[in-house]
Amino acid sequence: MRCLPAGVLAAMIAALAPAFAQDKPAEPDGYRTEDYRSPVPATLSGARVLTTEDAEKIWRDKSGVFIDVLPRAPKPANLPEGTVWRDKPRPDIPGSIWLPDTGYGKLAAATETYLRDGVSRASHGNISTLLVIYCQENCWMSWNAAKRVLSYGYRNVAWYPDGTDGWERALLPLANAEPEPRGSGEK
Repeated sequence: MRCLPAGVLAAMIAALAPAFAQDKPAEPDGYRTEDYRSPVPATLSGARVLTTEDAEKIWRDKSGVFIDVLPRAPKPANLPEGTVWRDKPRPDIPGSIWLPDTGYGKLAAATETYLRDGVSRASHGNISTLLVIYCQENCWMSWNAAKRVLSYGYRNVAWYPDGTDGWERALLPLANAEPEPRGSGEK
């Protein structure tokens, strides 16, 4: 098998780049409220967008707080009586804070308080703390949550759109996570 010269390969990639960029939707004015698992924008106004390499550097340097917003699967309503329900484990970027269900486009007041309080605890109330918001690849939950955190006045927000999918593809370590307790003490 013959390899292409580097210049030819670079020209082919450059020619294809606009086609790939077109797959990315534009940033909406508000929050995404449907089709959460679909292509996300390439940008988020006010936030820095991270590659896996960027996220890994922040993680290794311990220079930011990682916040996962992936929803937690609800207990099925139709389980037979006496069935033991076990939550599905959440493999996560080690050291992350998991604030499930906080990336929806519309949040109940209690869920918004949970997000606001969780971010405040994670940042120790410092609005300049680097906050890395993520969930999974092609998931609007992290985009919504990062946009919402910006609206709270945080000035150093990074969005990691590849999330745990990109992290796992890079063969970086994962650890099972537990959600941060909600105000009532329940998980």
